[in-house]
Amino acid sequence: MSIVMVILNIILCLAFLWFSYLNLNDPDAWLWVSIYLFAALCCGAAVFGYYFPIAYLIAIAIYLIYAIQRIFTKDGVLDWIIKYRMQNIAATMQATKPWIENTREFFGLLIAAGALTINYFVYK
Repeated sequence: MSIVMVILNIILCLAFLWFSYLNLNDPDAWLWVSIYLFAALCCGAAVFGYYFPIAYLIAIAIYLIYAIQRIFTKDGVLDWIIKYRMQNIAATMQATKPWIENTREFFGLLIAAGALTINYFVYK
């Protein structure tokens, strides 16, 4: 693995660990901590040359299906774009509106799926 991929996976692993930590106080912490910890584990393992392509594909599929659901759910990404005119979702750490939480979850899922996709293709 190239040094660029090692550095990228270290950064992604640390980012997913941070995302996991930030989700510890959520009502659905078990779900989001699991999602981000799995991505962190995969990126961390890749740093040491361990790849799990089947697990990547399964997780990517789950993450993308869930991301699509976040688009169309009430107060989801589509509502954020159309109904709420893309109001700032990063002004505060508190997700005071449902569309903020759903939109953040959508982008988190895309980031996790993207990281696993990169590792899948590097492995191949």
